Amino acid sequence: MSVQKHSVVIVGGGTAGISVAAKLRRTQPELDVAIVEPAQFHYYQPAWTLVGGGTYKAEATQRPFSSVLPAGVTHIAQAVAEVRADDNQLLLGNGDVIGYDQLVLAAGIQINWAAIKGLPETLGKNGVTSNYRYDLAPYTWELVQQFKGGTAIFTQPAGAVKCPGAPQKALYLSADYWRQQGVQVNSLQFRTGAPAVFGVPFYAKALNQIMASYEADARFTQTLVEVRGEEKIAVFEISKDGEKVREEVAFDLLHVVPPQSAPDFIRTSALANAEGWLDVNQQTLRHARYANVFGLGDCTSTPNSKTAAAIKSQVPVLVANLLSARAQQELAAQYDGYAACPLTTSRNKVLLAEFTYGGVISTTLPLDSRIPRRFYGWLKRSFLPWFYWNLLLKGRNLRETHQKREFAEQLPKAVKA
Repeated sequence: MSVQKHSVVIVGGGTAGISVAAKLRRTQPELDVAIVEPAQFHYYQPAWTLVGGGTYKAEATQRPFSSVLPAGVTHIAQAVAEVRADDNQLLLGNGDVIGYDQLVLAAGIQINWAAIKGLPETLGKNGVTSNYRYDLAPYTWELVQQFKGGTAIFTQPAGAVKCPGAPQKALYLSADYWRQQGVQVNSLQFRTGAPAVFGVPFYAKALNQIMASYEADARFTQTLVEVRGEEKIAVFEISKDGEKVREEVAFDLLHVVPPQSAPDFIRTSALANAEGWLDVNQQTLRHARYANVFGLGDCTSTPNSKTAAAIKSQVPVLVANLLSARAQQELAAQYDGYAACPLTTSRNKVLLAEFTYGGVISTTLPLDSRIPRRFYGWLKRSFLPWFYWNLLLKGRNLRETHQKREFAEQLPKAVKA
């Protein structure tokens, strides 16, 4: 066992962790920063939906972790086993101990594949896939191309998930391809544990219309609990008249999004709230009880949509406040809950949902973003990946330009896939 200590320790080398480390080093080049991350590769995960839709190459989403690690940042290639917040220490999986003056938790979200009975055993075969894994997104595209009719089911669990629009994006891209190829789908189903297709009603109305344009059957408050891959049977739990009943549904293609949670080492620690998420102030991103702990991204309790766009807005706030705390100054920077969800409604068009805390519509451009546009499609496929690799991960941020805007309640006629 070895013991080492750093001024700032960041747990997680994903979008949030790398961006914070880069911005800290850009702001204070002499600052002693370490990242704890066991992965060998870094992924641009927002493009995995496009991979599953046949419009992006999986290899273009993967780079060696060493290539994105900011210069001067110490890399500790281990997983965290335990946070000892009262002692300002981390226990690593190999038994080593890391001390810190300040801790940033950017550990992402835990995808609980095994929470659905039979799912791990059948993923990647028997017509069962998920765009939530690098190795499976290409299989999604294979299945879409091979599909000649029958029943296609796309699922989403209740509760928080990474990029909450991604489960339905998989459906839209598949349905658009089948329509272009003249494939007759007997039954296209979107089954979600949520009570609506999207958490912001302003956008949900538009997405309901797009779902209907593909003749998709959207079913709510339904939870996938079991997959029998060889039989091609999906089992859903449904609440009826106050009781939970199970329905077995035959499928030809099944795209699964499993339940998700904060990582176990956070969920079981003193840092978690009652729901298991890292308990931070939703404006300052500092922990509610430990003044030298900060958090951002998918592992936190902030009530925003868990997207890369949210991280983009959180990074400058967290860095400014962490440095203010080091200088024993007031935390002046505030995160407003901004998130953006580029919903790929067809091969070339994207509905760009932008909002802040409370579902307040806050768009970057003065356009009604309920309308799917080719320009947003270009942003999704081309500009955003470039911005990600060349600006965000380098600690450079574009100025925040989103603002609250009012739009008519009635849906525009141009709302269509």
